[in-house]
Amino acid sequence: MTNSLLFLITVLIWGSTWFAIEFQIGVVAAEVSLAYRYLLASALAFAWCWCCGLPLRFRPADHGKFVLLGIFLFGLNYLSAYKAQLFITSALNAIGFSALVWMNIVNARIFFGARTDRQTYLGALLGICGIVVVFWPSIQVLSWSDAVLPGAVLSLLGALLASFGNIISLSIQKQAIPVMQANAWGMLYGAILNTGIAIGSGTPFNFDPSPGYILSLIYLAGFGSVIAFACYLNLIGRVGVQRAGYTAVMVPIVALLLSISFEGLMLDRYILAGVILALLGNFAVLARR
Repeated sequence: MTNSLLFLITVLIWGSTWFAIEFQIGVVAAEVSLAYRYLLASALAFAWCWCCGLPLRFRPADHGKFVLLGIFLFGLNYLSAYKAQLFITSALNAIGFSALVWMNIVNARIFFGARTDRQTYLGALLGICGIVVVFWPSIQVLSWSDAVLPGAVLSLLGALLASFGNIISLSIQKQAIPVMQANAWGMLYGAILNTGIAIGSGTPFNFDPSPGYILSLIYLAGFGSVIAFACYLNLIGRVGVQRAGYTAVMVPIVALLLSISFEGLMLDRYILAGVILALLGNFAVLARR
């Protein structure tokens, strides 16, 4: 599978998960929904490995990295993002999480000594500017109340934790451990983490039997977790965390385009200008040199 196809599948699936996540917030607490999601996702990933005859036995040291993967990429980062949306709008949350692009660049430099070329810096700058322009009408009417500050902090924290997860995945791949097996174990440990958080905080393990909740849970586990993460983390192994992180910019753009196509969202000059900037940044980051 080509790098462009891996990138496209990732942003299309994660762009559509914005709608699915709406059904997960409300009746069931975020940590409980995440526990359900990653228990189901890990079961699907393990089943895939078993059907394909992929080895699932690893050294204790490898499981240590799988635990870290579960904590940062399938646990705390999503919990922070879910919690952030209780305080701020999805628009501001998207801007906060798009900071993943810059965090990946910095962390790749710190942990691997990886240098980033000027073309990637330019693309990241254009992408962030595009996100800000798209959501500028929402930013203009934003009231910086006491609730906004913790929401913004949680959003940025989620992006930082996800960036650490990206670094851990790249480290695992450098040991020649395949992505799917690492993800299966990481998702299981992420589910255990969220279960522990729910139990420790006294959160009830209730369930929403509505079709919207059940279908969104299945979609988020199968497509949003197993398939999208397999594509994204393979992309990290091929092009590096700096360039792969640009998905954080394109995901909200795709979500907006889907809203325009299927939900009647009106296309205005802010959306048009922002999308153009994001696409230019996408070209700068991923185009062949």
